[in-house]
Amino acid sequence: MGASARFGFWMKALQATAVAVVVCFSLGATDAGTRYNTLNHHLMCTCGCAEILGECNHVGCPNSTGELKELRAAIDEGKTDQQIMDVFEAKYGAVVLAAPTAKGFDLVAWIAPFAVFAAAMLGTVLLVRRWSAGTPQLASTEDVDPAVTALREKIRRETDTGNDGGY
Repeated sequence: MGASARFGFWMKALQATAVAVVVCFSLGATDAGTRYNTLNHHLMCTCGCAEILGECNHVGCPNSTGELKELRAAIDEGKTDQQIMDVFEAKYGAVVLAAPTAKGFDLVAWIAPFAVFAAAMLGTVLLVRRWSAGTPQLASTEDVDPAVTALREKIRRETDTGNDGGY
């Protein structure tokens, strides 16, 4: 088998694999059950439990059952995901969204953590550079004034306890 025949074989195999992947990922993409599960995980329960709407499981929740019915009805009506999210946001407020939107002031919630991390890293690098630049270098014994050397020797003699320098 020649080089061009092998290349053709591998190209067809790659194309078949790509088609299989696309088919597998798109099988449940329009399924109402899949959309229902996806959307109820993008919404919060409004009862104050701070749980995802689809997972609010505390006993006697006054809101989750009704909100899940509203979600199911909106999907059955054929509304798009964005229309459903907009309806819930208009009815319950922005607190119903599990994640902030990527527009307006909500964009700060997405940018701020990365900006704070970058600023902290920059500050750390600058601080370490400043510390290392301010570290005095130890002088060699040739550079020390003889008077300082004599004073150090006198202090060592007067404070020497006779042991090897330990406590």
